Amino acid sequence: MPFRLVLGLYRLLLPLLFLVALPGWLVRMGRRGGFGSGLRERFSIYKRPEEAEPCGEVHLHSVSVGETMIALKLIRAWKIREPGKRFVVAVGTATGHAVAKEAAIEGVRVTYAPFDFPVCVGRYLGRFEPCQIVLVEGEAWPHLLLECQKRGIPVRLVNARLSPRSERRYRKVASLVQPVFGMLDAVAAQEPSDIARWEALGVAREKITVTGSSKFDPGGAAMPAMREEFSAMIDPFGKGRPVILAASTHGKEEGWLGNVLHNIPALYAVVPRHAERRAEVRAALEGEGYEVVLRSNYHSPRDPLNACLVIDSTGELRDWTAHATMVIIGKSILGTGGQNPAEAILARKPLLFGPHMENFEPLASSLVASGGAIRFRDRWELLHAVKELLSDKARYEQMCDNAAKVLGGHTGATGRILDLLTEG
Repeated sequence: MPFRLVLGLYRLLLPLLFLVALPGWLVRMGRRGGFGSGLRERFSIYKRPEEAEPCGEVHLHSVSVGETMIALKLIRAWKIREPGKRFVVAVGTATGHAVAKEAAIEGVRVTYAPFDFPVCVGRYLGRFEPCQIVLVEGEAWPHLLLECQKRGIPVRLVNARLSPRSERRYRKVASLVQPVFGMLDAVAAQEPSDIARWEALGVAREKITVTGSSKFDPGGAAMPAMREEFSAMIDPFGKGRPVILAASTHGKEEGWLGNVLHNIPALYAVVPRHAERRAEVRAALEGEGYEVVLRSNYHSPRDPLNACLVIDSTGELRDWTAHATMVIIGKSILGTGGQNPAEAILARKPLLFGPHMENFEPLASSLVASGGAIRFRDRWELLHAVKELLSDKARYEQMCDNAAKVLGGHTGATGRILDLLTEG
């Protein structure tokens, strides 16, 4: 299908899709930290004087917390190479914006990415005049790519992630998406097996470089670290008790896991992927008979052996992982796609996840095949795995060793990505 026709259809449908999606987006923004400057900046309307903006710098576009953490990791590594360099991070969510602001990296301007309407994209590019745009993992919007192409601004996609499900969806409309992905100037793929996938979606072979994943690169990563504050919260549940951490849970996973783990002699600690779900999570766990203690309203449990801890905060998961005995990956049980297992591996914690880790393939399958993780299919397999790891120290340590070897295959990915972004 001719690109002009594809673009015409997109421009026709975009306002309709925007109006359908806007109410849900506004609700999520309100729940996840409020609007602040978010709505205004997404329409490329800014309070700061234009002359105060960094002009001609590298822009990194990220969606939410995970992608923003990768963007910040790349910036820190880049600043080691070029200490005085300035950047702009453009995010898509309030939580991602908060993480970028809290990092407080010198020389980094944090803003919101514009909605993909031509007028918004045009104002954004005209205001900042970026020398390069780096898309972290995704968000290849047609108008952004087209306007950058017209202005001679290179756009590169790093940590390029394409799950089997996304690939199947894109292949069904290949004639529509190929002209869009074809406008990318470079793609930093995670695995050699990704090359054919991106080629099928319209990216020329010479534009694709296999770099590995910066997300999984242990080099330069901030290691999970124990905090006295967290220890003080955990100890009242029973000093020295094992801690089973459910990381980035979705949907009804908290109650499902609570039902399985109720009779295990360990503290069940939950980190919901979205902290604003605290009331829903609390109700589900109380329904399973737990006394629920919230991180946001902490108090010592009245019945420590029958209590669980809900960590309803943003940006703390990495260091909570350091306090865990083992980690169960959320969105892998009742959700679809899974969550990033790298922090648990870096903290040397055994990994368990359900059948749905599609967004982290082939890493998840490599971990299982090497004995670096356990994939459970039902409650009984999870219960058996948890009991085994609590009782078998040798198996516990071997799992951690095996997982570290698999993750080690991504060592140096951050540097390879920077080489790609700075060449020429």
